Amino acid sequence: MFETLQDRLGSILNGLTGRGALSEADVSAALREVRRALLEADVALEVVRSFTDAVREKAVGAEILKSIKPGQMVVKLVHDELISMLGSEGVSIDLNAAAPVVIMMVGLQGSGKTTTSGKIANRLKTRDKKKVLMASLDTRRPAAQEQLRQLGVQTGIDTLPIIQGQSPTDIAARAVQAAKLGGHDVVILDTAGRTHIDEPLMIEMAEIKRKSNPHEILLVADALTGQDAVNLARNFDDRVGITGLVLTRMDGDGRGGAALSMRAVTGKPIKLIGVGEKMGELEEFHPRRVADRILGMGDIVSLVEKAAENIDAEKAAAMAAKMAKGKFDLNDLADQLRQMQKMGGMGGIMGLMPGMAGMKDKMSAAGLDDKLFGRQIAIINSMTKAERANPDMLKHSRKKRIAAGSGTDAADINKLLKMHRQMADMMKMMGGKKGGMMKQMMGGLASKMGLGGMGGMPDLSSMDPKQLEALAKQAEAAGIKPGGLPGLGGGGGLPGLGGGRLPGLPGLPKKK
Repeated sequence: MFETLQDRLGSILNGLTGRGALSEADVSAALREVRRALLEADVALEVVRSFTDAVREKAVGAEILKSIKPGQMVVKLVHDELISMLGSEGVSIDLNAAAPVVIMMVGLQGSGKTTTSGKIANRLKTRDKKKVLMASLDTRRPAAQEQLRQLGVQTGIDTLPIIQGQSPTDIAARAVQAAKLGGHDVVILDTAGRTHIDEPLMIEMAEIKRKSNPHEILLVADALTGQDAVNLARNFDDRVGITGLVLTRMDGDGRGGAALSMRAVTGKPIKLIGVGEKMGELEEFHPRRVADRILGMGDIVSLVEKAAENIDAEKAAAMAAKMAKGKFDLNDLADQLRQMQKMGGMGGIMGLMPGMAGMKDKMSAAGLDDKLFGRQIAIINSMTKAERANPDMLKHSRKKRIAAGSGTDAADINKLLKMHRQMADMMKMMGGKKGGMMKQMMGGLASKMGLGGMGGMPDLSSMDPKQLEALAKQAEAAGIKPGGLPGLGGGGGLPGLGGGRLPGLPGLPKKK
């Protein structure tokens, strides 16, 4: 979503940090470029103006121009202002009210209200252990009520029985009453949308609000709609009064302007973001982490959280026991590859690593994209149990059969086997430390810098230039080169996978 903006801001601010003293003209020129980058990213003009004015006001003071690293100080100011624009802290859905808590979903047709209603219900059920009732108030769109019912069946969540001919306001009143009688903690009202804002829609929303007395009114907006999404948020807030925003399709290739503008324009927090079509692909919105990602600082906290969610503790313990005996077969390799897929693949992991966002394009160009994992897993799945447990038995005739079964060739199989041998050697060297490869990656992030475990990662944005400089020296002393992955060796490669390449696979292009 923010890749274009990230590239633009990164190049602008890198030009500042590489220099010594800065003049007021240098700062003004950089801010002009920042302003242009934000406008190109579809950020609302009024938001861009207030953003650049706020940064300029702080940046042209004597303390910037005379500080040890004025370029880094300007980066910090841009970072702080980005956080301020997005909302200082993440705000989750408020359930602090008498049960049943009514959540009213509003937005235009096609923004993803029904799917998002299902995702929120699923999240409240699985994470917060709440009993949820969903009700569709959309009587206009064909099969809208049936769609929500099917989502309820899919996720095991109660839905209000459909009665033909009822008006949306009557359905809302019946849903609240049914939730009270059924002992539900939360009731989610999926309202109707239009292709554009009109007066009948607003009157209907106001009437539903009066009947159901919602505790939360969440506006669902498509993050790809740019400036229109900002006008939409303002209109809904003026007429209905929203309490928060949910942005869908944040995994798309839009320019991100809606996300940056809507919070600033409405003053209402972005509470959740949809990052995929599946029911579990809904995340809380953390302004500080998004600002870190936009400025190429990575997002270690999200990476560690993803690892914690996706690393199976029992499998990790079993892996540790096998590694202690010096064993690492192709079943184990397939498990590691699947874990990396769950975490968003190589591109997703790289995007969250500090200084590594730019590596994604180079890796794709070298053929190291996420399709590679799929091919490798397909090769392993085409083997027999005996072959997966003992790769040494794979001779030419067996490789020919496996290649035919997985749609690959013998060269791909040889690369996979070479990768397995190198990783097996690495696992032996780890000596059976708990958690497998992904846990080792996560564990190294802070420990190598002597920061006392994953919970001790510093907040880079709150440091002044002297502290940042000291941290950089500390990192270099620990063997972490600029642009490398902290805790994963200095070359920026994955542990045991050799510098900047995956073993047995085509490496990244060398600099000429």
